[in-house]
Amino acid sequence: MSISVIEQAKIQAQVLVPLVKALQAELGEARANTLVRKALGDLYRGFGEEFWKAKNESDLGRAVSSAFRTYARDDALAYDVIEQTHDAFAFDVTRCAYAEFYKALGEPELGFLLVCTADFATAEGFGPDIKLTRTQTIMQGAPHCDFRYKRDAGGSR
Repeated sequence: MSISVIEQAKIQAQVLVPLVKALQAELGEARANTLVRKALGDLYRGFGEEFWKAKNESDLGRAVSSAFRTYARDDALAYDVIEQTHDAFAFDVTRCAYAEFYKALGEPELGFLLVCTADFATAEGFGPDIKLTRTQTIMQGAPHCDFRYKRDAGGSR
């Protein structure tokens, strides 16, 4: 059985948190965070591209719903679907074990950097006609995360 994404995140944090903190101390927080976002962004964009090709699905709602279930596995997330159509998938995360984990570490800012910013890079990997909007996260203290995936008008997937 494969390891869940939440467990992967916990394992990665054992290395990434001290590494990012050392980079921040050496380079300054802004420069270090930019480097981390760039490196992880490229990685997650590639994951998004691979997922989209493997899924071979024209229905955005079905494809993103499937991907999201992977991140929610092992009770990592509780969420409410707001809209699921061929060209949209909107949902609110109401409980997030990723945020709980990073808050318990006392590092919610690093949790946002290492976990939450990956969402946008992954969405970019889905293609130029797919857009993600999110205005708040539990990791940053909001009561829920508001994910809104939409296909641009004229998108042809």
